[in-house]
Amino acid sequence: MNSRALLAITLLLSLSFYLSATTTSTQQRTGTNNSSTRLEQSVSSLKQQAADGDAKAQCKLGRSYLRGSGVPQDYEEALKWYKQAAEKGSIDAEFSLGYMYEQGLGVKRDYGRALLYYSNAANQGQPTAQNNLGSMYERGEGVRKDLHQAADWYRKAADQGEPTAQCNLASLYLLGKSTKKDPQQAAMWFRAAAESGYAPAQDNLAWMYYTGTGVTQDDAQAARWVRMSAERGYAPAQLDLGYLYEQGKGVSLDYAAAYMWYKAAADRGVKRAQSQLRKLSGVLTQNQLKQANAAAAKLTDSLPKFELGSSASTVGGLFPQH
Repeated sequence: MNSRALLAITLLLSLSFYLSATTTSTQQRTGTNNSSTRLEQSVSSLKQQAADGDAKAQCKLGRSYLRGSGVPQDYEEALKWYKQAAEKGSIDAEFSLGYMYEQGLGVKRDYGRALLYYSNAANQGQPTAQNNLGSMYERGEGVRKDLHQAADWYRKAADQGEPTAQCNLASLYLLGKSTKKDPQQAAMWFRAAAESGYAPAQDNLAWMYYTGTGVTQDDAQAARWVRMSAERGYAPAQLDLGYLYEQGKGVSLDYAAAYMWYKAAADRGVKRAQSQLRKLSGVLTQNQLKQANAAAAKLTDSLPKFELGSSASTVGGLFPQH
């Protein structure tokens, strides 16, 4: 039920290049070479700053090696630079070291050391470290399981607007794992994360509306939130949206649309979607099936793929299935 926040979120900027019909291949190669040269110069400058002891540069260089951004991916190099930055007091480097030890990236997985580094960063207010530390307490990884400590750390991060922590805290309230069940509090925190665009929280909030848990039952709101999540590439929400179309709840009854979303979920590995596809295959005509499969293929290609980290709680994908 719990998943860690991802260490790095990469913002990809869509750049449109307008080349005239007379642009030569030589000009294109020159542009590419210039871009490559600028990147090499930037990395070279970063390496020099890091070697000179600049903690921010050391942390950035560690992140570059961790991601393979501008340099070949090299976990050992990432660890080296993160450790140097952490020794100079970099909170982000402390968090990154915690993540690498927790995941076993370049080192043997060591929950004890992960806990240490996460704690160092969390105690200095780093929200993602606070969330991940809460997750370790919830799971009992590297420390004795303690749901009250988990809730405390989730709340610290949630109060800073960390959406994964808000989702995790909501899950504890919904399930009554650290205190008595409080569906209203769960809905409040799911909404906070959902409004930040966090796909699992959007699907969870949709489930709350669908079941009338902590909020007034509202199929239209359920459909609204589950669509947002599904369009962000969250596979459990794609399953749920397919179900709403199949039942005509919050949306118009549409077996072809249901099939399309079930297929999208199935393509992302959701096993329950397969049985729904088989059932709808007996309802749709061959021509409708052909069109639905073609639409599903385009949909799968066009949507992002949401990977749930190892520290986020979810209750989505629970709409009734037949």
